[in-house]
Amino acid sequence: MQELSKIKILHLDTNHPLLWEQLEHAGFTNEADFVSSKEEVEAKIQNYHGVVIRSRFKIDKTFLDKAINLQFVARVGAGLESIDCEYAHVKGVELISSPEGNRNAVGEHALGMVLSLFNKLNKADREIRHGHWNREANRGLELDGKTVGIIGYGNMGKSFAKKLRGFDVEVLCYDILSNVGDENAKQVSLSELQTKADVISLHTPWTDLTNKMINANFINAFQKPFWFINTARGKSVVTADLVAALQSGKILGAGLDVLEYEKLSFETLLTNEIPEPLQYLIQADNVLLTPHIAGWTQESKTLLAQVIVDKILAKYQK
Repeated sequence: MQELSKIKILHLDTNHPLLWEQLEHAGFTNEADFVSSKEEVEAKIQNYHGVVIRSRFKIDKTFLDKAINLQFVARVGAGLESIDCEYAHVKGVELISSPEGNRNAVGEHALGMVLSLFNKLNKADREIRHGHWNREANRGLELDGKTVGIIGYGNMGKSFAKKLRGFDVEVLCYDILSNVGDENAKQVSLSELQTKADVISLHTPWTDLTNKMINANFINAFQKPFWFINTARGKSVVTADLVAALQSGKILGAGLDVLEYEKLSFETLLTNEIPEPLQYLIQADNVLLTPHIAGWTQESKTLLAQVIVDKILAKYQK
């Protein structure tokens, strides 16, 4: 086992203090750089054995080639799309993520979006604030009796399915991996999902396979109009096609925590100009928007950091 005091870890984003404190207590050497450019970090990265990052910049081939002593990259979050995973593997760099830390938060957020849309909570709230008391126009739907389809049945999808156990619903899941269904969701083919679902919730990572996956062809393959929830990645959805489906009634409503127009860091949108599809989403009564916060709770901030600490410690205690 390596002497931990000789393992230098560079923290590139702020995180819960426990991450730094517990690594320091274990004996690791921590250093922080929250302001330097990617190029400036690359100029010194050969001095470090580990990197802790959220999504500040991409860990690409150039970065990894300069990180000649790097043993691991730990991303405080679920997705690894900001890292060239294949090349990191070639370079012998272990990749650590923490989907266990915010899966409960994502599951709760997805359920909250469904219930808010079904019961028109945000629409009714806005109307009352403007002096309108509209009861019949805000008559809602009940989730009981519906079929909920989950696309992507990993940490996040399983968490959402677990939240649905208190409802009288049929829960189906689709995943590229086989045998991932459990007591909370029956695994089915994509075609069966598209035949039966009243609600679709997306819980996939952003990969070449899922990029722009939710497009006109995908949407039109559903037999019934459906409600759509996305707490996964915005670039998995062609927003213009989603808007067209909302306008036609093919999609009855949408809860979107993520948008196609986000920067890779997820901290802001790509441009100050609002694209036409986004203008529609902002105005639509049957659309609920949140700023990539499904996994962003007080509890998950702690849990995400703790999972990373535990996995780093486990790596060096082998």
